[in-house]
Formats: sequence, structure tokens, C-alpha cells
Amino acid sequence: MRERVTSIIDGEPVGASTRGVDFPIINPASEEPNGVLREADAGEVDAAVRSARRAFETGPWPRMGAEERKAIFRSMHEGLHRHRDELEFLDSLNTGVPITQVRSMHVARAAYNFEFFGEVLSQESGEVYTQNPNYLTYVTREPVGVGAMMAPWNAPIPLASMRVATCIAFGNTCVLKPSEYTPHSMERMVEIFHEAGLPPGVVNLVNGRGPVTGTALVTHPEVDMVGFTGGSETGKIIMSEAGKSLKPVLLELGGKSANIIHESADLDRAMDGALISIFSGNGQQCLAGSRILVQKSIADGFIERFVERARKLRIGDPLKAETEIGPLCYENHMNRVLGYASLAREEGAKLLTGGGRPEGLEQGWFVEPTAVLAEDNSARICQEEIFGPFATFLVYEDLDEALRIANDSEFGLVAYLWSQDLNVTMRAARELRAGTIWVNTPIYRELRAPFGGYKQSGIGRDGARGSLEFFTEPKTVSIPLTDFPMLKMGE
Repeated sequence: MRERVTSIIDGEPVGASTRGVDFPIINPASEEPNGVLREADAGEVDAAVRSARRAFETGPWPRMGAEERKAIFRSMHEGLHRHRDELEFLDSLNTGVPITQVRSMHVARAAYNFEFFGEVLSQESGEVYTQNPNYLTYVTREPVGVGAMMAPWNAPIPLASMRVATCIAFGNTCVLKPSEYTPHSMERMVEIFHEAGLPPGVVNLVNGRGPVTGTALVTHPEVDMVGFTGGSETGKIIMSEAGKSLKPVLLELGGKSANIIHESADLDRAMDGALISIFSGNGQQCLAGSRILVQKSIADGFIERFVERARKLRIGDPLKAETEIGPLCYENHMNRVLGYASLAREEGAKLLTGGGRPEGLEQGWFVEPTAVLAEDNSARICQEEIFGPFATFLVYEDLDEALRIANDSEFGLVAYLWSQDLNVTMRAARELRAGTIWVNTPIYRELRAPFGGYKQSGIGRDGARGSLEFFTEPKTVSIPLTDFPMLKMGE
């Protein structure tokens, strides 16, 4: 781990003597500095974009055959696995996510992203239309160009790798901008890409704040498209800026997902799933099942058991194997989450557990696992994405009411349902307004399937087909097969 993190342009780290502002990289568990981040200014962003443009216009990557590109993806997959321990340590160190949870998902998922999209790119095919016997019409897909790929701080390795893999698989090049809070694993990941044989300029890295580095990247005239994973408000800003030059955007944004516990559910499994969906990753997940809707007939017992389990969660150093809840990623975010506990009281919600900072952990940005019982879904604690270990319970009478409450949200990323009743399952899957419905399971990603949100949870879809459609341009070619009479103008 380098003490000073800088950009990587054309496959080489940028020297610390370059212009830019330095920021401390803070360990969220100790509030002590882990290093220094050099922010990329507009000039450095320009250099990174121009590197990506050269790699696209004259470099080997877009001109490689599918099998050659797939072989490099395989090498990147192997490199991530080979350096798994190092990357997992860096992600846990920067994010505060417990190391055990990072080990179960982060690097394995990142490596699989390259394995999977290596297969996708090798199976890409065109279209041929022969319905008109006088013409041959075929369609090919070509890379779009240079992408601005922007990744969040809550799960840097899996989410940044998804942005990169989907972009460059089809022959594009990119500039990656991760969060300024979690730069260490991102720097090492990009180094591993180049060690694996990725040509210089295909993936460039710039670091810095959104209003400085991010804005310079999104508005750069040589950027052809933007992919962003993060908060909905930031997504709106990015879309507005990109729209000024009609850049297409792929946005995977926030959520306020309903987790419906039906009386027909296997309640033991539903309990485990509810705890995982809100408290894993310290609750800092766009996929979190943060609104837990429990049917009235089972509500008292289920909520009581949930609170008992939440109180037993082990809070502490994220680098210790026994830890289940670590610190939140940065101080302002901790204060924001704590503010929702105060807001819950003001809105008349019942505080069931938590709501403050845990005793004995004065250092670090820790928040107790929190659960509240809300009176009405219109409350802000039910409508706004809190993005922390904060569960909001709502009680419903029947499935009609559950579906109404679940859909009463400006978000629509995912929804959860726990039920053993096939009729309940099929109706809920049909009527829930969300991009992904998980039935009797917590979080599961099938990369072959589209993933993205309804409403303010995003635009576009990740996944095999969705990524192909966003990151390539279709080109139609029509060729006459016979001579044919043409109008002779001007004679």
C-alpha cells in the first residue's frame, strides 16, 4: 500500500510533483490517516482522457480478435485472485466493511466479472436480414469509444470492476474515477490489470472529489459515454452534465427497497435474510432491504426476534474475523445516519434498538445497528435512502396493502419477498415495481440477467445483453444483390 495515491495514466503512476490538492485518507475504524490522496485536476483528467482516446483510435485493444481480448481478461481474472488477500485488506481498511464479508464477495465477484464478460465478448455475434431477396442487410456492433466510469465507496472492487469489465470487453477504453474515500484498492486493482497484460491507456485511473475530478471527466469533450454507480442525487447531476453534449449515461443508483415478510414465510429463513439484507456491508448498500414490511399476524414475534438478534451483532474492528458491523465509511455519513434516528423520534416512530454510537468505541465512525417501527410509509425514514445499519419496520394487514406500501417509493431498484405460497409469490413478482425481485433469498446477482432500477433507481441495465447494448453501437450495412433500375436525376 503506497502512502501517496495518485493517478495512473498510460499504464504508469503519475508523479507526486504534479499539480493538485492533497487529502488525507482516513481509516474509518481509528480516524487515523492511512495515507494521502493527490486529487487530479482538470489538466490531469485531460491527460487521462487523451490517453484513453489514443488507445481507442490507434491502440491494439479495439482491433484485437475476441479470443485475444478474452485471454487478457482471463489473465486479469487470475491476477485478481492471486492478489486477493491484499485487495481484500485494502477494501476493508478503506470502507470499514468487515473483512469476513469482504472475503465472501468483493474480490471473488470482481474476478468473476472479467471471467464472465470474457465469455460474453467471445460469443458476440451480428445479425443478418435476408427477407428481401434483392438485398443483403447485416448488422455489426462496434465499440462506442471512451467511457467515463465512476464507482462508489461502499464496495469499490466489485462495483468498479463491473464498470470497467463491461466497458472494455467490447473494445472501448475508459477512465475510472473511484470515490476519494476508498482509493487504495482501486490503485492496486488497476496496477494488476496492467501486470496482466492490459495495453496502456485502455484503463486509466484518476482520483478526486466529484465536483472537481468527476465534473472534469463527465464534461470532457473526448468522453463518449458515462457509467456511474452511486447516489441518485449525484446521478441526476451527472445526467444533466452529460446531456449537454448528448452523452449516453448508464446509471445504477439508490434504493429504498421493501422486504415483505408474509405470514406464509419460513420465518427462520426470513429472519436470517432480513438481517443480512440490512446489516451486511454495514447497511451501506443500494440493495439493502431497509423497509421491512411484516404482516400483522406475525409482526410482534418477528420484530421482537429481529431486535434480539440485532442487539447481539458484534461491532468493532473490521479487520477482525469476528466483527459483523464495522464503522461507516466517513464522518459526515456517520452523522447523517445518526440524524435519522433523531428524525425517527420526531416523526413519531418507535425506536426499537440502537440509534446512537456504541459504547466503548469512541474512536471510529461506528453506529449501532438500529431498528425503528414507523407509523406510516410517508415518513421520511421510509422514503429517503439512509444507507446505514438502519432498519425501518412497517406492519401491513394483507398482500394488497403490502404491495401498495412497497411501491409507494420514488425508488425501484430491488424488492424482497418471503413466502411459501405460490400464489402470493407470483402476484408479488408481477406487481412489485422494481428491477429485480428476490424471493426467499437475500442478495443474489445473476450476471446473465439485466440488473438496474425503475424510477429514480437508475437508467439502463447491467448484464450480458444490457451491457452489450450500452457499450456498443449497432451499424447496419445494406448491399444490393442484383442490379436494379434507379431514377436518373438531372437528365
